[in-house]
Amino acid sequence: MRLLDRYLLRELVTPLAFCLGGFLVFWISFDLFDKLNVLQEHKLHAGDVIAYELVRLPEFLGVVLPVALLLAALYSLTQHARHHELTAIRAAGVSLWRLAAPYLAVGVAASSGLFAGNEFWSPRSAEMAERILYRYSRGWTAKTNPFEKVYFVTRSSQKWSADFNQQTRELREVNIDWQKPDGSRVGFFAKGGIWTNRVWVFSNVQMNVFRAGGLFPENRVFTNVMAMPEFAETPEQIMSDLKISQQSRKVHVELTQIPFSALYNYLRLHPEMPAEQRRWVTTQMHSRLAVPWTCLVVVMLAIPFGAASGRRNVFVGVAGSVFICFTYFVLQQVGLAMGAGGQVPPWLGAWLPNIFFGAAGLILTFRVR
Repeated sequence: MRLLDRYLLRELVTPLAFCLGGFLVFWISFDLFDKLNVLQEHKLHAGDVIAYELVRLPEFLGVVLPVALLLAALYSLTQHARHHELTAIRAAGVSLWRLAAPYLAVGVAASSGLFAGNEFWSPRSAEMAERILYRYSRGWTAKTNPFEKVYFVTRSSQKWSADFNQQTRELREVNIDWQKPDGSRVGFFAKGGIWTNRVWVFSNVQMNVFRAGGLFPENRVFTNVMAMPEFAETPEQIMSDLKISQQSRKVHVELTQIPFSALYNYLRLHPEMPAEQRRWVTTQMHSRLAVPWTCLVVVMLAIPFGAASGRRNVFVGVAGSVFICFTYFVLQQVGLAMGAGGQVPPWLGAWLPNIFFGAAGLILTFRVR
């Protein structure tokens, strides 16, 4: 890493740390005031309240990190421009894009970290927060029966009904019904099933084969163990169905806590869902990819605004940050609504604000003298 890169990174990280810390304190304080009555009703102690807010940090970071990064990048670039440091660096033969490399690297790292947090940390934080909230009351109880009922129809028109254990990935009371190309129908029942070597292996199996249009089975199979490689539905896909159905039943849980992988598996597991529902799920799936990259987009916007600021007041950057964030939020909601409503393709609705502001940042950067 060159000396110039280390200097620019140091000057960026310091205001980023202050902005991120300040925004987190503000957001957590606002959340505490908003939920103070709820926390008191559940008789939480001071340590419980701290733990409750800590496990919800992924939810806060998704909101404040892009704003903090935008403000920090505008501040640091404006300070460099006010002291003519950018002019001196560019006069030494360093292009604006090479100068911006450390900022872009921070944007990529922040976007990647935010995506990983939303994918692996946020889904578990909701249940952890709920456990803490109901620690001293009867609103939350551990499940005595870890098996939950699942229903779905696969791409090959197999109708599944079973009890599924998310911890052990076992199936119980499995009923699968499907029709063969020749018109015959198969009814499959098993007492249990486990996923091993990427194949479902069932126990205590009874399989009935019905002739096309027949009411009585013409062939019956009874066996203690049967492997069914033709059942391509993985435990991950079944878990995604459970996650989304559970989230839909919890009004107070944010839909953004559903990870990208769960939405992707849900689409694969429900190939014949209604077009309106498919558009909504597809739009939400693309938004899980698009939203974290807001960090990179805000850096691309900060580069032309900050590098061309000259002797402008620092508060101009603050006002610009507020305006950009507000416009981005409005455009994001409009894009998601248009994608779910079918006015634009779902991927375009989710990526619309990133495409608009990213293109604006590129155009403005090329115009900087």
